[in-house]
Amino acid sequence: VHLHQQIAAPELAIAIDRERALDLGLTLNDVARNVMVSLASSNTVTPNFWVDPATGIQYPLAVQTPQYRVNNLGDLRNTVIASALGSQHSSALLSNVATIKRGTAQNVISHSNIQPTLDVDASAEGRDLGSIARDIDRVIARHRGELSPGNVITVQGQIESMHSAFTRLGIGLMVAAIAVYLLMVVNFQSFMDPFVVVLGLPGAMCGIVFMLFVTGTTFSVPSLMGAIMSVGVASANSILLVTFAKERRAEGLSAVEAAVAAGQARLRPILMTSLAMIIGMLPMSLGLGDGGEQNAPLGRAVIGGLMMGTCATLFIVPWLYTRLRKRESRILEEYSHV
Repeated sequence: VHLHQQIAAPELAIAIDRERALDLGLTLNDVARNVMVSLASSNTVTPNFWVDPATGIQYPLAVQTPQYRVNNLGDLRNTVIASALGSQHSSALLSNVATIKRGTAQNVISHSNIQPTLDVDASAEGRDLGSIARDIDRVIARHRGELSPGNVITVQGQIESMHSAFTRLGIGLMVAAIAVYLLMVVNFQSFMDPFVVVLGLPGAMCGIVFMLFVTGTTFSVPSLMGAIMSVGVASANSILLVTFAKERRAEGLSAVEAAVAAGQARLRPILMTSLAMIIGMLPMSLGLGDGGEQNAPLGRAVIGGLMMGTCATLFIVPWLYTRLRKRESRILEEYSHV
């Protein structure tokens, strides 16, 4: 951890005696211009160029005092200050019109939204960014009360990007879930069947969390992308099973018989889809090769979500379907009697 700006850099402050400079026919602008040109040239303010007559190439031309000729304060005090006012030419040494004092100053001045800032840079290795962010937040909370009015502490950099990415992914996942549910409502012409599909998704989420915990993997953007992939496959399998059960119900079977028939008929397609994706993600989940650890969380999240999500699709979703359909039938019977 280090401060980007050096607070106490050595500084030489030149205090100009205005009355003496005026007696010698010099102005503050003359003194400042001559000192700056001598020490840093005028290339940054008024650049000059020399054009090669043979090739026509422009070369920047800068004139300044060689640094090896300004080794101490005495050399700096001997800087010649010249001025031309009309026909009168005045010149003097810097020591005749100014005094030089040693001091300290900030060598780098940074701004953020016009406000001056001090940047505390930090990097870490061997720890996840989320735990580092929590430690930094505790430190900031402890010292925020010591700040003077008008001063604030903000966390930027990768932590800010992480929070923004997680927030957007979470919002995207919620919007996608709601959109998928409403689309299934339109397709199924019912609010109950899509609700059964949605209730099977927490199983996939539990598998994702369990797999990341077992492998010591933290939540990250790749792992959340893997979570979205596994939830999508799990929901597709659940839709496949519920659709088949709905068709069997239309043929006159009871809710239990339809759920059992759907599980038996769709067992092979669901297992083939899940196993194919799990086997395909195994090499990625191992994190082998250069940069493999970057995409390993994605593969582990997909494997964990599909393993638990497939079990939820084959066992929990049929059970929920039978329970909700039985309750729906009982309510309809009571309503018909009334």
